[in-house]
Amino acid sequence: MPPRPPFPFLVVWMLLGTHSPSITAQLAVINTPKNLTESIRNNPACALLELKELIPGIQYDLRYADTNNFVNRAMYPTHTNITFLRRDPARALQKVQAELAASGLGLKIWDAYRPYAVTVAFWELIGDERYVANPAKGSGHNRGLAVDLTVIQLNTGTELPMGTGFDHFSDTAHQDFTQLPEECLQNRQLLKQTMTKHGFLPYAEEWWHFSWPNPQLYEVLNIPFHKIKRKH
Repeated sequence: MPPRPPFPFLVVWMLLGTHSPSITAQLAVINTPKNLTESIRNNPACALLELKELIPGIQYDLRYADTNNFVNRAMYPTHTNITFLRRDPARALQKVQAELAASGLGLKIWDAYRPYAVTVAFWELIGDERYVANPAKGSGHNRGLAVDLTVIQLNTGTELPMGTGFDHFSDTAHQDFTQLPEECLQNRQLLKQTMTKHGFLPYAEEWWHFSWPNPQLYEVLNIPFHKIKRKH
């Protein structure tokens, strides 16, 4: 089992459609599909694209829609089987998948868009920036700019060995950690090189986490998955 952060496993409640004024006082949060539509009208790059609809062969294992995650709780509705990125990172991820597919490989997505309410819930459970984003700032996931993913064999769906699994809280998961079998190091390097080639930025403490630059250009979103699906 990977190391887990030191906090009690508490019941998580969904806050979608609400926010804490003490946290969001200095942060603009889009809470309705109507406001999202207006944002996209003003800036088409703010459009949210559903990844499976855009990228053939990509696979999902959306960990926060299940209990197989570091809080042992479903943070998304358990029926969630869709996820999103903004237009430009989604199209860049499409290029990553196409490049990997030429070698019989592909991508598995663990998380992408994350409603802001979930970040608030994480913070109320943990409150430690080593493990979760501070909602006072919002996160790349809340903006539809960050993605957690790994590489798989397309013909079997088998994940390539990476040395740790998802949400492994130790230095073993860091991008610069080298005390791993050579196969794992090569696989991590393949993921990193392919993602950065197409514009993504790696996160030093998590080999699986990549984000799109210039987050200040995109609003934080707090809209349920199914409402985005219906509207965009």
